[in-house]
Amino acid sequence: MDKEQHSGGAENSADFDYERFAREEQEHEMQAAQTAASSAPAPDLSGKAPAMDPKHTAAAEAYDWIQCLVSALLACVLVFAFFVRIIGIKGPSMQPTFHNGDSVIISNLFFEPQYGDVVVLRELTFQKEPIIKRVIATEGQTVDIDFDDGVVYVDGKALDEPYIAEATHNRIDFDGKITVPENCVFVMGDNRNDSTDSRSSMIGCVDRRCIMGKVLIRILPFSQFGKF
Repeated sequence: MDKEQHSGGAENSADFDYERFAREEQEHEMQAAQTAASSAPAPDLSGKAPAMDPKHTAAAEAYDWIQCLVSALLACVLVFAFFVRIIGIKGPSMQPTFHNGDSVIISNLFFEPQYGDVVVLRELTFQKEPIIKRVIATEGQTVDIDFDDGVVYVDGKALDEPYIAEATHNRIDFDGKITVPENCVFVMGDNRNDSTDSRSSMIGCVDRRCIMGKVLIRILPFSQFGKF
């Protein structure tokens, strides 16, 4: 009996196909590897950065915008604090050049007053609010006015004044020829007969330290916006 069983085991062992078993095992391993590869994310071979979360991108863009706005605001504050100012014009003294309600930008940066400059002055002794006038003469120059003919003379030469509303006939307190003192200017409004200016003893020749700045740009009304 033992001989028969041993003989049968030998026959079964001889019938077993080892090559087929090895081949099937190899195919099984290959299928498992393919399945694992197909389930893994495909590598990005394009060289591009991976797509970002839309919420994260929107937040980053909003932060950049806020940062730019804050920087611009700080720049404006610094500019208007140290270099330029916006002034509203009150009264008719500079008509027809400027009218009541106009607004201008002024600056005293690298400013040296010259004839024809339109300047804004502030001196609490003659008026609480800033006033706007035109420089007619600077230190050392002599001013005289012929009120009969309405002509202003500087150093003996009649001024050509196309900017005035009408000839200068209003004397106010002007009492003859005057030489502008050192570091001062002689100013007048373009509306000569409705302007309180250096002809008045209340104002007289104005110390340059009272000049807030020279008019650079008219901003109101918008129809006349532009460099002055």
